[in-house]
Formats: sequence, structure tokens, C-alpha cells
Amino acid sequence: MFKPLPMQRVGLFVLNEDAPLAALTLAEQGVFNPETTQLSATDLPEFPGESYRELYRSARSRLDKILTHCTARQESLRLPAPRLVSEAELATLDEWLRGVWAECSKCQEALRRIEEERKHVDQLLRAIDNFAALDIDLGLLAGSRRFIDVHVGAVPAANVARLREAMGIAGYLVRPFLEAEGLAHLVIAGAGGKEEEARAVLQAAGWRAIDIPPELRDRPDKARRDLKQRLDRVLEESDVQCRLFENTQKEFMDRIVEARQVLAMVAPYADLGEALRARGGLVGIAGWAPRSDVPALRAALERRFAKRFVLSARDPRPGERLQVPSVMRHAWFLRPIVQLVKTYGVPRYGEIDPTLLFAVTFIAMYGMMFGDVGHGLTIALLGLALRKRLRQFTRFVVAIGLSSASFGLAYGSVFGFEEWLHPLWMSPLTNPTRMLMLALYWGAGFIVLTTLLNIRNRLVDGDWEKALLDRGGLAGLLFYLGLLFAGFRVAAGARTGWLEASVVLVPYAVIVGHIWRENAVPLGERILIVVIEGFETVVKYISNTLSFLRVAAFSLNHVALAIAVFTLAGMLGQAGHWTTVVLGNIFIIGFEGAIVAIQVLRLEYYEGFSRFYSGDGREFRPLTLALGSAAKT
Repeated sequence: MFKPLPMQRVGLFVLNEDAPLAALTLAEQGVFNPETTQLSATDLPEFPGESYRELYRSARSRLDKILTHCTARQESLRLPAPRLVSEAELATLDEWLRGVWAECSKCQEALRRIEEERKHVDQLLRAIDNFAALDIDLGLLAGSRRFIDVHVGAVPAANVARLREAMGIAGYLVRPFLEAEGLAHLVIAGAGGKEEEARAVLQAAGWRAIDIPPELRDRPDKARRDLKQRLDRVLEESDVQCRLFENTQKEFMDRIVEARQVLAMVAPYADLGEALRARGGLVGIAGWAPRSDVPALRAALERRFAKRFVLSARDPRPGERLQVPSVMRHAWFLRPIVQLVKTYGVPRYGEIDPTLLFAVTFIAMYGMMFGDVGHGLTIALLGLALRKRLRQFTRFVVAIGLSSASFGLAYGSVFGFEEWLHPLWMSPLTNPTRMLMLALYWGAGFIVLTTLLNIRNRLVDGDWEKALLDRGGLAGLLFYLGLLFAGFRVAAGARTGWLEASVVLVPYAVIVGHIWRENAVPLGERILIVVIEGFETVVKYISNTLSFLRVAAFSLNHVALAIAVFTLAGMLGQAGHWTTVVLGNIFIIGFEGAIVAIQVLRLEYYEGFSRFYSGDGREFRPLTLALGSAAKT
């Protein structure tokens, strides 16, 4: 759990001709987040570098298309020493890329046409196989004839006999020449003049007409030879075009690499956009940077410009808190957790970053609910085996697997067998009541901690009233502690009196008074709001606490599922017994393991984050110097 780094509002002023180099310097440092709302449109009404940015966007678009469609080499490349790229050089590069894209697209289009031709010939070769049994010129079967009515098509094989009989009455001959996939392929011929009668019979039989392409209107063996010769020519043309394409890429490759490097150095100035404003010969750039990085940023500017710049830095004003980006820097092992935290939102500036709390509590609760040595180690090994797909999430999957295995040692469970290992603590089913009570203790501690975090966040925001009087503030915390105190006294059978009542009712009265004061609406509506929100306060604290019973419930359910698998296996023979045990364990790991993860995530988001974490902050996106697509700010 970390607090986002303290930030400062940074303003940089340089001469107009120095602006591109200043942007390059800021990007080299990688600690400056441009901000479009920090400069006055009245004092600095101009937007310099519009034509420069247009050239960059054009060149960038063309380079991206070349890299995408021409399958050019895109491995990571090192940047040369940063240098200033003039507008004239950028215009020359843009024009060159236009020519390269024209060449690449011409090759690409030729390859596309060749591939379409190859597919067409392949389809014709497959089609000719359907007519292989017909040793006649297929052109005689295509088109209309003056005195003969010819049909080529297919019907369900079961309908052939009835169709032959019906068409025979009309004077037609029916000759099958192929049967495949339940369809009989037929040639039907008869004297002209009875076309309408024939069509009615064919329709009733489920007739599907087959067109004979012009390329097949010859004897099947000759048509096949012609098609194979055509296919050979297509493949030869494809080889020639591929070699031409490869030569084109090799010819341009070194220059394309250079183009990537040049555009990487142009990108920072182009990406500043509206964060760059000017008046006459003076240009201003505004944004945010971590306070600890400002001295290094100033030193880099001094090395580059000596005294030809002015850099100001100040802490955020109270009204700027929502504009300040939050920097989330974590150790390598927490980076996959950051992605899960971001699905809920980015911490507001000054707000507690819940990443470490999320990591510790998620991994711990997963182990509590899914404790088994065998299942946990299986999950960890699967995480390692799938590390290429999981990437940075490999560490997270291995961590929850090891947590499950650790709690499995405490529970004495290995693939559901509880006689193989003596528990370091106890098996959940030996004392379910104790498990449920421990889950309640865990939930109460979790709620108290998150409420304290919410109080701290409200104080940082300067909202003292909510920090002290709100149901999520100090009054709410005292009310909840009072409920716990009174509840445990009652559960213990102790006598209750004014002390128990006062520790609950006094903070509750403060909360109700705050709700009353906060809602300045007509009397009847105000009373209704106070009653509803006051009741909701009680219900929410109780229901949130009871939600943590699922931690114990799933630990019990895990054991119960294993018992069900062994009971079913015990009804079968030796082979069936072990097959059922193996399949049952696979089911438990896959199905229950996923459900437990979802339930833990729900507890984190709805019983944890919703209490103290707004998640409506802005992520820190610094100007950077890197190959590839332009960084977005």
C-alpha cells in the first residue's frame, strides 16, 4: 500500500526555435506529463508547429502501414543520440515514405490477386472431381438447348428412385454419376417441351442445381490437365512476386529503420499538441512531474540550453487535485496486481494506492478458501507452464497457488486426502463454528482497516466533515466498533445496559445528524432520506461483515467437494476409483478454483475498495522517447 508520489506543476518557457529540442529533452527524461489546461489562452494564444505536426502524422501513418502490410522487420532497435529534426528533413522523409508505401502496396496487391487466383483454381480442381465419372464434354451439359432439356444437380440419395420413376413418366433419362455426403449427383436429360413439368418434379424431390463453370466445359481429364497447368503458372508467378517483394523490402529496410528512429525523435514535439502554446518568439510548455524528478529535469535542460529557458515548479493547489496525475510505481512482483487495481480505477492524487493491500489480502483469502497442498502446487506449476501466455500474471498465479499450498499444510489436505498429512493447525470440517468465527474476525478487521483508510483519504482531500461525521468516517467507525462490542457481549451472555447502548447510539446519532444536515430538502423528504440512509447504514455494516463468512464457507465447501468425490469413487472398482479421484480433483481445481478467485475479487472490490477508494484519478502518462508508435499523452 503506497501513497502516489508527490507531484509538482511544471511550467517551461523557451524560445520558439528551441521548442522541438526542449520537447526532445523532456522525453529523454521520461518524467513529464503534458497538461493542456495549464496555460492561459489569453497570454499564449498561438499553437506553434502545426505544419510540423501534420508532417509527422502523415509520415507516421505511412510508416505504420508499411510496417503492418509489408511485414517489415520490427524488432526493438536502439535509438541513436537524440538530435533535432528540421521540418525540411521531415518533409523529405514523408515524401520518401509515400513512394515506399506505393511500391509496397503495389507488391501487396499483386500478391493478393495471385492468392485469389490460386484459391479459384483450387476450387475448380475440387469441382472437377465431382464430374470425373462423366466421360463426356461437360460443355454439352451447360447452357440451354433447342430440342433437349438437360439438368445437372443433386438430390438426397433417398429420393433417387422416386425421381427416376417420375422423370421416366415424363420421358427423361436419369443417370447418377456421384454419391457423397447423402447426396446423389445426377444428369437428367429429355426431349424439349416439357421443361415446366420437369422443374415441378425436380423441386418436389429437393433438387439442387449445379452450375458448370466455363473453365470446366470440356472433358473432365482435359479440364483437369488445363487447370493443373494454370495452377503451376500461378505458383510460379507467386514465387516471382514474393522474391520481388522481399527484394523491395531489403532495398528499403535500412532506410525504414532510420525512418523509425527519426520519427521517434520527432514524436515528443508532435505529441505535445495543445500543451504547447506561444506568443511571438516565446513558447510555453506545461504539465506535471514527480517532485523528486524535477531537479534532474532542470539539470538536463541546463546542459542542453544553458540559460535559455525558464522552469517553474510548484505544488498542486487544492482546486487542482483532480487534474494531477497519479504515479503508480511498484516493485516488479506487484505489477500484475496493478492491472487488477486499475480495472476498478486509478487512485486520485493523494489517495492511498491499494495495490499492496489488495495483493496481501487477495493472496491470503484465496489460500484460506482453497487450502490444499496438491491443488495449490498444481496451480503454481500451471502458472509456470503457461508463463508465455500469462506473462506478468505468472507471478500472481504462482503466488495464489503457493498460498493455497501453505493453508493446505495448516489444514492437512493433499488432493483432498486428509490422512496423508497431519495438519499443522486443523481441518476446517473438524470445527466449522470456529472457522466461521475466524472469518467474522477477519472481515471485521478488514472493514476497520478500510474505514481508517477512508478517513485518511477524506482528511487529505480537506473534507473534515465527512472524515469525522459521515457513516464512512470516524462516526461510522465508532458505530461499527460499538456494534461489534455490543454483539460480542450479547453472544457471550453478558449483561447489557447503558454502556452497550451508548457506544452504539451516540455515534449513530452523529451519523443521522450529519445526514439531516447534508440534505437541505423539504421536511417530509428530509425525514424519509434520514430514515432510509440511517437504516442502510446499519444494514450495510452488518451485511458487509457477514459477507466475509464466505471465506469460511468456501474452505468448508472445498473439503465437502473432496468428500463427495471420494464417496463417488468408493462406489466404483479399482480403475474407476482412481479415474474418479483424478477427474474430481481436476474439476475442483478448474471449477472451484475459478469461483474462489471471483469471490475473493468481489470481496476486494465491494467490501474493500468501495469503502475508501474513489478510483477516479488520472494515470501518469509521461512524454517518452521510444521507437514504435507515438506515445499518447
